[in-house]
Amino acid sequence: MDKFRIQGGVPLEGEIAVGGAKNSALPALAACLLTSDPVTLRRIPPVRDIGTMQQLLQHTGAELTVEGGCVTVRAAELGRPEAPYDLVKTMRASSLVLGPLVARTGRARVSMPGGCAIGARPINLHEGALEQLGAEIHHSHGYVEARAPRGLKGALVHFDRITVTGTEDLLMAAVLAEGETVIRNAAREPEVQDLALLLNKMGACVEGAGTSTIRVQGVGSLHGTEHTIIPDRIEAGTFLIAGAITRGDLVVSGFIPEHVAALTAKMRQAGVDVTEAGPDALRVRAPSRLRATDITTEEYPGFATDLQAQYMALMTLAEGISFISETIFENRFMHTQELARMGANIRVEGRQAIVAGVGELTGAQVIASDLRASASLVLAGLVARGETVLDRVYHIDRGYEKIEEKLARAGARIERVMQI
Repeated sequence: MDKFRIQGGVPLEGEIAVGGAKNSALPALAACLLTSDPVTLRRIPPVRDIGTMQQLLQHTGAELTVEGGCVTVRAAELGRPEAPYDLVKTMRASSLVLGPLVARTGRARVSMPGGCAIGARPINLHEGALEQLGAEIHHSHGYVEARAPRGLKGALVHFDRITVTGTEDLLMAAVLAEGETVIRNAAREPEVQDLALLLNKMGACVEGAGTSTIRVQGVGSLHGTEHTIIPDRIEAGTFLIAGAITRGDLVVSGFIPEHVAALTAKMRQAGVDVTEAGPDALRVRAPSRLRATDITTEEYPGFATDLQAQYMALMTLAEGISFISETIFENRFMHTQELARMGANIRVEGRQAIVAGVGELTGAQVIASDLRASASLVLAGLVARGETVLDRVYHIDRGYEKIEEKLARAGARIERVMQI
């Protein structure tokens, strides 16, 4: 397994450009299964989860052409409407093909999600929503089997709690259902809005994406189109925090600042100078000592759970005590133990972490437990005194495209150590 070796203490300077959003590209690729026509997607990040989804589409019978960040999918024949365990066991987003496959072919067989380091991600909300559209759902040998031999029918669906992938899955099923589907308590994330935009380009009739109520008028079929994926707001937020934690002078470009407004508001409260550097860029500069600030993760437009670990790394060096509350996942504090190995002072009480700022962090050998935890440890390593060696960086490769190269271009002393 590859490792990162980081020599800390270098302020980041210059500019880092943000790539396409993994969490938008995954449902967009799944949506390609809804039509037999070719769909071309641009700004697809070449990260591990995307590669797994592409293999999944090919397994169903779709043909793919990949040229750099441009992917064309032609799902003319779907002879195997399934997501086998051996293929998708490393990717939680496999459930996104459940809705499109049952809507397009009348049947789907998808491996049930297994354990997850940051907590359970059950798909019972997906299943219940599809049943309301008329699908028959059964569990067998670790798989979810869905059938709708007479097609799906529009319905009123109210999610008991907000679910991003559940909203996306149901949205893709509803566009080919007969009649109107109304989704209430829908997720409002930019990635949901991006999916709706793509579906409408394909001939769907979706209104209200970005609000808590989405209306879908079903159509008989969809057609091909071209679409550019939105920038990755989590990658952007990670780099903004990187500039601040190293007390650098960094411009992060190529993204939509509004998408990280909850983060930048907290960073400003902590004393970070965050200013516009163009319509799609922000500049960050930090004082010698930050102020402790509290955060609570929430669904969009609240503070993103996918930025909680990175922000905690920032708060380990702030003056005072900060309270970080995690409301989305029940076990998303696994990085605290590794940060403590680097000198951080953190106490976890249930779903709240209490962080007492320290004067400095020191390099250590640490291990990544999940995607965003690995990002937080990279950030800590950038500012820690001495050398940090981060193991299991395959976690970070799931969602960040060559993060070590982007950081190195801004001055970071970080290298990937290849393991044979």
